[in-house]
Amino acid sequence: MDKEIVLSARDVEIEFSMRGKTLKAVRKCSLDLYQGETLAIVGESGSGKSVFTKSFLGMTDANGHIVGGSIMYHDQDLSKFKTEKEWMSIRGKKISMVMQDPMTSLNPLKKIGKQIQESIELNQGLKGDDAKAKALDMMKKVGIAEAERRFEQYPHEFSGGMRQRVVIAIAVACNPEILICDEPTTALDVTIQAQILNLIRDLQKELQMTVIYITHDLGVVANVADRVAVMYAGQIVEFGQVNEIFYNAWHPYTWALLSSLPQLGVKGEDLPAIEGTPPNLFNEVKGDAFAPRNPKALAIDFEEEPPFFEVSPTHKAKTWYLDPRAPEIEQPHTIQKLRKNMSDGR
Repeated sequence: MDKEIVLSARDVEIEFSMRGKTLKAVRKCSLDLYQGETLAIVGESGSGKSVFTKSFLGMTDANGHIVGGSIMYHDQDLSKFKTEKEWMSIRGKKISMVMQDPMTSLNPLKKIGKQIQESIELNQGLKGDDAKAKALDMMKKVGIAEAERRFEQYPHEFSGGMRQRVVIAIAVACNPEILICDEPTTALDVTIQAQILNLIRDLQKELQMTVIYITHDLGVVANVADRVAVMYAGQIVEFGQVNEIFYNAWHPYTWALLSSLPQLGVKGEDLPAIEGTPPNLFNEVKGDAFAPRNPKALAIDFEEEPPFFEVSPTHKAKTWYLDPRAPEIEQPHTIQKLRKNMSDGR
């Protein structure tokens, strides 16, 4: 890619102390984020998606710590930040986040307009009427009609979709360079989902933001992403351009995720499910973390962790299947079907 790298994470490790034990939630994750792109990070619950990205703006829970690696944002290593004062120079101003459930992000006892205005006053140095004017402008920008009237209302007077628009207004009010969207449409119905995704896309263009989507919904990914990173058991196991991941995936976990897409189902047949459960990250993971759930795992998968193998200059997968010494393994029928649909123009 020719675009400038705005954030570069290298070998990031994040641990949590819980009941005297250590849980390794993120295990040597590396990622480059390019200016103006939309990156989707996908994986099932507990894969480390949210923990990894929350470390970019100092929102890891109190019992969690970055214990290894670096997170370079321009010339600053965010992994070295220790104080809230340091994080306040980044959070909201440079990197902002839209949370999954707007109801938990908003104060139910405070008027909507004041909550947007507070964010502007805190991060942009505007006060009083100037901050209010900017807040009203942001409300209009995110599609809230009758902004002056709704400025005085409380969160319970807004629908779920409208509350999510308010949360987006708060997140983008200070023109951040990077916007992280953590499952932004999970609690919304399908038509509202599409509106929110379109809104984020429009704001991204207008404000020239780089956007990270955290999601388990591959349908959302197909519609919004330029690149995709697949996470499993605290690691990125495959990344590439969106077409490369959908039509030429190579990690068995990515195959399993794609195989469970409803649109690939056959009428009258059950959708494939991923057998078993993710590994317990309180314990040390040996070999490929997905091997116990992979019916076609190789013997080496249980012994040694695979490195990244290059599928193309923009596409890498962390699987022994791509080792030249591995037996020939065909991509599953699902992936072949996806590729055929693409070549047929469907």
